[in-house]
Amino acid sequence: MTNIIVVFPRLEEGKNIRNILVRSGFDSVTACSTASQALGYAEETRDGIVISGYKLPDMVYDQLREELPKEFEMLLVASGKFTGANLREDVETLTMPLKVQELVDRVREMTDRVESGRRARRGKPRERSREEIEAIERAKGLLSLRRGYTEAEAHRYLQKTSMDSGTNLVEAAYMVIAMFAPK
Repeated sequence: MTNIIVVFPRLEEGKNIRNILVRSGFDSVTACSTASQALGYAEETRDGIVISGYKLPDMVYDQLREELPKEFEMLLVASGKFTGANLREDVETLTMPLKVQELVDRVREMTDRVESGRRARRGKPRERSREEIEAIERAKGLLSLRRGYTEAEAHRYLQKTSMDSGTNLVEAAYMVIAMFAPK
């Protein structure tokens, strides 16, 4: 489910767009009237779509885009004079007056991209902290010193220990350190 935040200076406009999206099958749609509120909602989620007017009470759309996490997509809905030129590459546009089907189709496309990005991030291993990297390196050093392993052999040993014990590589490294480190 992709979170959609609709932000327009007149809350009534935002609610109208929210209602169109909800009737079209989108579940998590929130309407608000300031960029600050939109950013607050965005902080509560990891990714999503922001549908915004050009000028909000507290900032302009491109300032809002700058503040949003990079995992968010943004759709600017404004008159032709604002959607024509000098827009950011990372913001999609729709020209007022809105055509309902065009809005729904564009939001579906954006939803697909957000969900695809979420799947890609989920499949990517998280980055290790410096302490975790140092623990793995220390364990490999101890295995080289105590058992005469090359670095590649020590790494394979940690991987095998990790799989056999049902732990991650860092936990396996800490087990090796506990076994071989001088007391």
